[in-house]
Amino acid sequence: MTFDITIPVLNEEATLAQNVGVLRHFLLEHFPDTSQWKIIIADNGSTDRTEEIVKELSSSYEEVALVKVPRRGVGLALKTSWGQSKADIVGYMDLDLATDLPHFLEAYDAIAERDYDIVYGTRLHPNSKVINRTLKREISSRGFNWILKRYLGVKFSDGMCGFKFLKRSKYPALHEAGAQNDGWFFATELLTVGEWLGMKMYELPVKWTDDAGSSKVKVIPLAKKYLKDMAALKKLKP
Repeated sequence: MTFDITIPVLNEEATLAQNVGVLRHFLLEHFPDTSQWKIIIADNGSTDRTEEIVKELSSSYEEVALVKVPRRGVGLALKTSWGQSKADIVGYMDLDLATDLPHFLEAYDAIAERDYDIVYGTRLHPNSKVINRTLKREISSRGFNWILKRYLGVKFSDGMCGFKFLKRSKYPALHEAGAQNDGWFFATELLTVGEWLGMKMYELPVKWTDDAGSSKVKVIPLAKKYLKDMAALKKLKP
């Protein structure tokens, strides 16, 4: 099966070339046929050298491509990328590669060989291993997922982990049923709507290393927005 890995970026000139290189090397090792996959860099409105660096990478490697996103928003970046994709599997990971790359092999196997519709990484499973995470972020993450379970009645353990993959053929149904947010909440909508639609979902415990210095997330404003988005999504529940 073919696959596209989308990486949403915003002003990432410092680490972009290095981390895309690490991912590319990993994929070449395990999937040497480069016609099988692409790394899609979805530029979310960068004002530094990010776009220039991506163009340099894409001119050197045909398996690296740039997608320009019309305005900022992680959800919008993913929707734009996946809407253009022709791959069998689409998904995303964060540029900091916080989730150990070998987990992608498990995600690919779950979809390509075991016929799962959606695979999502979780940092909150007993078998997960989380490194360097601050107490503040750990509490906020667990609190958000606790609210999510009780308010929307979902079963998945971690809606926020930046490591999710799905059959592209399932994406239109997910979008139509409510996975439409332009921001960070889009990743949670995918899982929520996937549950509502009865899709076959695989929870993947991951080793996840927090790079606190690279995070642009402001917890309090994001939490307020998540609660608002959660209320809007609940209105769509079948």
